[in-house]
Amino acid sequence: MLELKVIVLGAGLVGNVIARDFAENIDNDVSLVDVNQDTLDGITANYNIHGICADLSNPNVIKEIIAEYDIVIGALPGFMGFQAVKAVIEAGKNIVDISFFEEDPFELDELAKEKGVTAVIDAGVAPGLSNIILGHVDSVLDETQDFLCYVGGLPIIRDWPFEYKAPFSPIDVLEEYTRLARYVENSEIVVKQALSEPELLEFAGVGTLETFNTDGLRTLLRTMNIPFMKEKTLRYPGHIEKMKMLRETGFFDKKTIKINGKEIRPLDLTSKLLFDKWKMEEGDEDLTVMKVTVEGIKEEKKLRYSYYMLDKYDKEKKVISMARTTGYTCTAIVKQIIEGVYDKKGIIPPEYLGKHLETYTAIIEELAKRNVIIKEEIQEI
Repeated sequence: MLELKVIVLGAGLVGNVIARDFAENIDNDVSLVDVNQDTLDGITANYNIHGICADLSNPNVIKEIIAEYDIVIGALPGFMGFQAVKAVIEAGKNIVDISFFEEDPFELDELAKEKGVTAVIDAGVAPGLSNIILGHVDSVLDETQDFLCYVGGLPIIRDWPFEYKAPFSPIDVLEEYTRLARYVENSEIVVKQALSEPELLEFAGVGTLETFNTDGLRTLLRTMNIPFMKEKTLRYPGHIEKMKMLRETGFFDKKTIKINGKEIRPLDLTSKLLFDKWKMEEGDEDLTVMKVTVEGIKEEKKLRYSYYMLDKYDKEKKVISMARTTGYTCTAIVKQIIEGVYDKKGIIPPEYLGKHLETYTAIIEELAKRNVIIKEEIQEI
């Protein structure tokens, strides 16, 4: 593999793990950028990573910083993601991004192709790994009829009152509870409120979890012609009612209100208050559970492909599971681009990667090397 210069934008819970994984496993020059110097110092003191302190909210700063690098990894909060990806593409650099921004990434497709850039978006666990699995199975089947994904990251210790910890920015988590959820039924897009259609289901090694609608299909709504598609988020039972109460009371509103003469967004206040409650402290252990089923026809047989992943906190490296499953999926994708295994230009959602057999196989193998195991079962139904 060529030795290239890699730069990671954002040193949060996932971004720092991505940089560490490159420093430990892939022989490349790695830099990590964040606005917080203390955060950078804590990472660069223990790993062969170059820290750069900068405000990445300015696209021109991003372009200046990445000028000498070969590939960029975006690990910024969602509200910064789209502008950051656009800036990287304008600079003519390949990027793999995990920010899960709200804007339509395909708005940047023509620009990426003009610049000769490979821009992989939603390169995490779900969206991300789940899309890669679907892309692979869809390429195997003659006709794909149904896709269902259950996924969630949870603390192992269930502390009152929320029994939840946020493995990334709380404001990004809250976005999942306010965005309208879209899924596909009989080839038609159905729109529901987030947190709707609750179910209680059993998951091996975890127990009973509640599931609810969030807007997790994202690019699949455009790229996959499948008559039934749905993704549902997993939490411990009782979480839905707590979040619905906050939402319906107005705590998630983005419209400003005036308090003692000052304008404030309720969402910003709620995020600030929940940060301490939801913050993953050092030593906090978590798990990530994902179940994907894809059904369809192959050689006139109706088949169901089932995939199950239960990943847990890495006690040896002190890495939370959500950072492992998201970050290691991202680094596996980056490696395929660095090695030239995948080189298509434009906006690349992860399902495109899954359709490329060599890329799919390599990503699954890279995850297995890091003990992120996906169990596969195929049965005739």
